[in-house]
Amino acid sequence: MLATLTQAAADSFQSPSIDWHAFAPELVLIATIVILVLVDAVKLERARPLMPAIAGIGLLVAIIPLATLAAEGGTRSLFEGSYVVDSMSLVLKALFIVSAYIVVLLSTNYVAEGDYWESEYYTLLIASVLGMTVMASSRDLVGIFVALELLSIPAYMLAAWRKGDPRSNEAGMKYYLMGVFASAILLYGFSLTYGVGGSTRLTEIGRSIQEWGTDGVPVVTLALLFTIIGFAFKVSAVPFHMWAPDTYEGAPTPVTAFLAVASKAAGFVALIQVVYYCFIVRPDIIEPVFWVLSVASMTVGNLIALRQTNVVRMLAYSGIAQAGFMLAPFAVVASDPSASLTALVTYLVIYAAMNLGAFACVIAISRKTRSAEMDSFGGLFTYMPGLTAALTLFLASLMGIPPLGGWFAKFGVFAVLVNADTGLGWSLAIIMAVNTVIAAYYYLRVARSMWFDDVPEGVDAVPVRTPAGITISIAVTMGLTVLFGVLPAAVTNLTDFSSVAFGG
Repeated sequence: MLATLTQAAADSFQSPSIDWHAFAPELVLIATIVILVLVDAVKLERARPLMPAIAGIGLLVAIIPLATLAAEGGTRSLFEGSYVVDSMSLVLKALFIVSAYIVVLLSTNYVAEGDYWESEYYTLLIASVLGMTVMASSRDLVGIFVALELLSIPAYMLAAWRKGDPRSNEAGMKYYLMGVFASAILLYGFSLTYGVGGSTRLTEIGRSIQEWGTDGVPVVTLALLFTIIGFAFKVSAVPFHMWAPDTYEGAPTPVTAFLAVASKAAGFVALIQVVYYCFIVRPDIIEPVFWVLSVASMTVGNLIALRQTNVVRMLAYSGIAQAGFMLAPFAVVASDPSASLTALVTYLVIYAAMNLGAFACVIAISRKTRSAEMDSFGGLFTYMPGLTAALTLFLASLMGIPPLGGWFAKFGVFAVLVNADTGLGWSLAIIMAVNTVIAAYYYLRVARSMWFDDVPEGVDAVPVRTPAGITISIAVTMGLTVLFGVLPAAVTNLTDFSSVAFGG
């Protein structure tokens, strides 16, 4: 009897058709993780010098299938639309992989020279990137949550990687506890969303919400609010930002760069998925919520950044303010979905370049000063002129000064807000302009200290050699920052999503 049932089940089972080319970037990352684990298990301590090279090569190889998929074009839909590979997902995956490669370059000397477990560091880093790439293609609640946890759990451990440092332990613990709390809120929002939509696929949920009309507004509102709040933690939006400054300051600086850029971008990708493919049918609910989150994030982040004396902590609050700028297009999403999405993704790409570059400069400078306190940056131009000039340019880009990339990122968001011609859009554009001026003060304060202040007493003003990995990182990010500002078409050609279909 059992044999008959087993045979009947085997005969009725049909294996799903899988487009292996569409999964190629993820498969390369999985293979990289397996190789890292095997080399570590076989060679033990002798594997330490090999780990960054293996991780870097794996990330570079993962870019190859992204290029071939982009060359072929079109949209690849798998598992009945639950996993989609299109132009947007390819751009976002490239963003994650390139950002991770730069973090590997920043980590090579930092981790090797410290008292760290080196092999596991790169394994966890690649595992987190794998979750990000899965997130970029997920169009299903289950897939999004699995991807979110896959990228988050390794990040919790990386934040506490300096095990002998109480601040690093505190950073990891805060990040973990707040992450778990946010996951619980997110799951509750997902459960309500599933109950409203009757499916886990975003497009089907969007159709169901649209069919509800004005019926059941309370439960739809709760579903949207809890889901957005869960993701607001990941992008460190106010008032869900309290973990970010302590985590950024206590974590190893390359991990801080990873969290500030790649992890934040992954949170925005998750928001893009649920908003543009599901919740966009209810702009009356989501637009006011994002208006509040955007205004609170940019204003609170900038005002607190004004009082910071530690450059890493200042960049943490700056990142909160930048998140407010990136949340702004969501507040006018119904007016022109493709334009708002293009502005958002463009900002993500440019922000990744200029913020990674700023952190690379801070890492290089801290190797000399042994501190990230702003006082230790005094007179830096007299003995590290190249790094001073590079960090100044990155800070200028974060301010939005032409012709650097940051000006075009902000201009794109301003244009979307103004072109929407709504009360929310105009008011948010004015508030954003005011906050841009506020941000200029604390960015210029760092630049002034480096260029015009005296070298602090006790600081050895003898120049030191910057490791090759950090130098390459600064050169690449600087090149992209300048390129995106001088030739905006270099990024807009990649982030033009006018052909993408939104909603249910």
